[in-house]
Formats: sequence, structure tokens, C-alpha cells
Amino acid sequence: MTNVTKGRPLSPHLQIYKPIPTMVMSIVHRITGGALYFGTVLVAWWLIATAMGEDYFNWVNWFFGTWIGKVILVGYTWALFHHMVGGFRHFAWDTGYGYEKHFATKVAKASLVVSLALTVLVWAIGYLVR
Repeated sequence: MTNVTKGRPLSPHLQIYKPIPTMVMSIVHRITGGALYFGTVLVAWWLIATAMGEDYFNWVNWFFGTWIGKVILVGYTWALFHHMVGGFRHFAWDTGYGYEKHFATKVAKASLVVSLALTVLVWAIGYLVR
């Protein structure tokens, strides 16, 4: 397939390549990085609410206590852990380790499992302490 206007070949995309765990986790790593920007706005909102007074702070806490607020917070927690675990994977690659195909695939799958387990662990501890 060539680019009609320039006569150059087109770069294959997701329609051509079969998704493999390392590719999917790379894409998810980028998405979670973007989601963390949104989550940081939520943290800032909560901190600003503490400075705005007790009524507004209670309202923000009420919102985070609703089912939609909890879904957002659980998603933010997972995005934070997934991005952190993916960062460790990238750090290992930066030091020259983990490039072997089978090992990289196992680490990609493990990063999903570890991030989900850490999210469940943090929320379970939060409910037990509460």
C-alpha cells in the first residue's frame, strides 16, 4: 500500500498488527499517564475544598463517597499503580534488562496483575481502617 499523494508506503497500524501484551501495556501506560493528569485535578480540588470551608469540604467528600466518586477514585488508584509498575518496567529497560521477548511478555502480563492486586489491597486496607 502506498501513499497516493507522496508515493511513499504507509506505516502499518493496529489494523495490521496483532495486539500483543507488550504493545497493549505500552498503550495502557500512555493512557494511564494521561488519566493521572485528570486525577491530579481531583486531588487539587479536594485540597482546595479544605481551604474553602467545612461546608464545601463536606460536599466534595460526599461526592467522592457516591458510587460515581468511588469508581473515579478506584480508577485513579489503578491508573497510579499501573503507571508506577509500568515505570519500573521502563526503568529496567533503561538499564538494559528485560528485552527478551518471552520475559517482556511475562512482565507485561504481570504488570496488569500487580497493578490490579495493589489497587484491591489499598482499597481493602482503606475499608478495614475506616
